[in-house]
Amino acid sequence: MKTLFILNDPPYGTERCYNALRLAHTLLRKEPDAEVTVFLMADAVVAARKGQKTPDGYYNMERMLKRVLAKGAVLLCGTCMDARGMTDDDVMDGARRSTMDELGDATLAAGKVLVF
Repeated sequence: MKTLFILNDPPYGTERCYNALRLAHTLLRKEPDAEVTVFLMADAVVAARKGQKTPDGYYNMERMLKRVLAKGAVLLCGTCMDARGMTDDDVMDGARRSTMDELGDATLAAGKVLVF
């Protein structure tokens, strides 16, 4: 089963990204054949910024996305990156710039689409 997660909120300040990735991890753990794609839009693109430093005991989006990358894909809206001054060099290893066309294709291919 292909599942697409579309995240819009900033990585810190709300817990929507955190909860979306917790669910993504659970799906990957429970279903070995699961295919998960996480598409980051709007302020959520910052979740894939490399080199994040968070206080001890606080969740770290970069580490959580790495767990998805072990068995899935992390895509970032290129227009949203540009609007926030992010370049490809700012993005963590394994995640990559994407497009609305690719999001459209992923949406059509997914059995489930979850928006956070």
